[in-house]
Amino acid sequence: MPPKPGRAALQERYDRRQAEVVLGAARVFARRGYDQTSVPQLAEELGIAAGGLYHYFGGKEQLLIAICDQLMDPLLTEAQALLAEGGTAEEQLRALVRSWVAHVVEHRDHMLVFQQERHVIDHGRQWAQVRERRKRFERLVEGLLRRIADDGAARLPDARLTLSALLGMVNHTAQWYRPRGRLDVAAIADGYVDLVVG
Repeated sequence: MPPKPGRAALQERYDRRQAEVVLGAARVFARRGYDQTSVPQLAEELGIAAGGLYHYFGGKEQLLIAICDQLMDPLLTEAQALLAEGGTAEEQLRALVRSWVAHVVEHRDHMLVFQQERHVIDHGRQWAQVRERRKRFERLVEGLLRRIADDGAARLPDARLTLSALLGMVNHTAQWYRPRGRLDVAAIADGYVDLVVG
C-alpha cells in the first residue's frame, strides 16, 4: 500500500478519496467482473488516470482486499455492538439479521464482488485478515444459534448447518434484491429468521 500523507488535513482527504475509489471499483467489478477489468479500464471507468489508482493502491489485489474490508469491518463492528446490548438470543439474532441484510443491500456491489472472487479469497496469506474477520462474524452468529437451541426456543437440526443456510440466504440477497420490490429489508430479514427458528 502506498504511504499516506503525514498532515491531518491531507490524511483526511486521502482517506476519503481512497474510500471513494474502493466504492467505485466495487461498482465496476460487480458489473464487469474483477478478472475481466484491467487497471486502465478501471481507471477510465472511475475517471482518473491509471497512475492515480496506484497513488491509493499498489495493485488490483490490494483494491480487492479493500473492497472486502469495506464490506466486513462495519458489519463485524455492528454485530459486536448489537450483542453487547443484551436481550434474548432470538431477539439478538433478529436484530443482527436485520442489520446484516441492510448491510448486504447497502453494499450490494461489494457482496457481488466477494461472491465472484470467493475462490481466491479462501486461499493465500494475503487474505488471512479477510478470512479471520469473516470467521469472527460467523462465530458470533453461530453462537446465537447455539444459544437459541440450548434455550429450547427453537429446534435447530445443527447450529453449523443452520449457520450455512442463513449465510446462503442473507448473502444471496445481493443477487435478487430490488429497492422497489414487494418486501422491504426488515421483512426480508424477519422472514429469514422465521425460516431458521420457526
